Amino acid sequence: MIRYALQCDFEHRFEAWFSSSSDYDGQRARGLVECPVCGSRAVSKQIMAPAVSGTKRTAADPDPEAAGRIRKMMMQAVREVRSHVEANFDYVGDAFAREAREIHEGRCERREIYGEATPEEVRALREDGVPCAPLPSVPPEPEQLN
Repeated sequence: MIRYALQCDFEHRFEAWFSSSSDYDGQRARGLVECPVCGSRAVSKQIMAPAVSGTKRTAADPDPEAAGRIRKMMMQAVREVRSHVEANFDYVGDAFAREAREIHEGRCERREIYGEATPEEVRALREDGVPCAPLPSVPPEPEQLN
């Protein structure tokens, strides 16, 4: 197995494991590799030191227990961010791109909003300098998993 550092065209960075270099190339060519944050399929490999499974563990490798604790803390932070946004921002549904642009251009009252936008709408907003960021999806609680 090979671990790749990947980045989408919206500059979201993530990692993914593939059985081989040709496996990555084949999946990307078929549109199967997508960003877990925004769903973009415009994904490319980043410069990295490849990690290959089966190699010996070194002192620089993360402790699996510490990694589990860190993951748990990160998932809790994601839940808290999502809860804060849902409690304090106005949900505008699929009108997000239009509303964000109107607020940015001063054509309506300034307020915090969240909603839905296509990757194309997000790209256009960013190109025009309208600040926006994806709202992280809330991962399921461990007890909710199969």
